[in-house]
Amino acid sequence: MDATPSRSRVRRSLTPLAAGAAVIALAGGCAGPGPAPSAAPAQQAAVTRSAGDLEDQYQTVIRDVLPSVVQIGAGDALGSGIVYDDKGHIVTNAHVVGSEKTFDVSVATGEKVLKASLVSSYPEQDLAVVKLDDVPDGLRAAKFGDTEKVEVGQIVLAMGSPLGLSSSVTQGIVSAVGRTVSEGSSGGGTGATLADMVQTSAAINPGNSGGALVNLDSEVIGIPTLAATDSEQGGSAAPGIGFAIPVSMVRTVADQIIESGKVTDSGRAALDITGRTVVDDDYRPAGVAIVSVEGDGAAKKAGLRVGDVITRLGDARVTTITSLSEALAGEKPGEKVEVRYTRGDSTRTAEVTLGEI
Repeated sequence: MDATPSRSRVRRSLTPLAAGAAVIALAGGCAGPGPAPSAAPAQQAAVTRSAGDLEDQYQTVIRDVLPSVVQIGAGDALGSGIVYDDKGHIVTNAHVVGSEKTFDVSVATGEKVLKASLVSSYPEQDLAVVKLDDVPDGLRAAKFGDTEKVEVGQIVLAMGSPLGLSSSVTQGIVSAVGRTVSEGSSGGGTGATLADMVQTSAAINPGNSGGALVNLDSEVIGIPTLAATDSEQGGSAAPGIGFAIPVSMVRTVADQIIESGKVTDSGRAALDITGRTVVDDDYRPAGVAIVSVEGDGAAKKAGLRVGDVITRLGDARVTTITSLSEALAGEKPGEKVEVRYTRGDSTRTAEVTLGEI
């Protein structure tokens, strides 16, 4: 499965949805003629109250969080961001800021466009922090939740600027957790492999990137970043499958950037090599050939060298650069892992103590 970053260009076209209505027929057994059970009106009233309560809860969450979600103009592209603190720091995706250094920021409450400057971008995790040049009075920082409490089935709202339509809200559920997704490098993507992603059915469209995925306690639990595409359908969007960077990683990266101006501890494992995908005699991906090794890196310390072809890391089969990145995303720096590789006509294994990106 491929995933593409949800970045939006300023020039866009909006296609109206069909206005036809779907008719749902409900069928059920009947014991015979007679009046409806007297409990039916009470049951209907209970359903109505429940729906009204949920609607009230949605509106409360929107009032709480939407003022903390901004639109970011980066050159000729648009994305979203979240107010991180009362000092004017805004966290967003690295692919939203791209190569730009200055930005136009619009807040949900409709004040004038604000200017912001890049603090630092971390493409390896597709996160970045920008800072408002002048912090307006009443700027409201978002409340961030706990990744450990995110569960499949939770109702969530996605807030951002899809297709440049600022202050938009969509609704869905958390449909999976712990996904590892590789982001394409085309269309403005960073090419990063992102671990522990939150999968959601809430609509994630171009421009949602960098915005907020929010639970019903008005807490940000992730940053919408990618929408799945279906390669069998020509790369068109796969409805109802979007991915958000978990709040734990957002806070880890943002806190380091704000404190140090850069990420000093990525928590991401590395082999300390550069490589390329190789194919077998049938032109199928068959492993990753080592092109270079860092002088004192993990691979060299374990005896790997240029020309070796990695075919397995731990329990994961390695056929491409992407599959190697995804295997490493599930490991931690300092852990020992068995690497299987070929050298010439022989197959070998080595125990590697993983380095850090």
